[in-house]
Amino acid sequence: MTDVVLDLDESLIQRLKVTAELKGRTLEEEILEIIRRAAPLTPEERVALSDRIRAKQAKPSNLLSEDLIREARDTR
Repeated sequence: MTDVVLDLDESLIQRLKVTAELKGRTLEEEILEIIRRAAPLTPEERVALSDRIRAKQAKPSNLLSEDLIREARDTR
């Protein structure tokens, strides 16, 4: 993760700390959530992310659930 140093007004930091505490988060977690909400993915980025996730997942097997059930039943 990249470190970012912000020169924030002390009163803003205090307000963020209070908000974070009310939500059960750390100050860093609260700031990250605010930034995430302010920078949503574009539709193209969502598709690209979906494609990356799909590529990392195991390919579906050729097994049919019917065959698995039949095999389990026949071994009884």
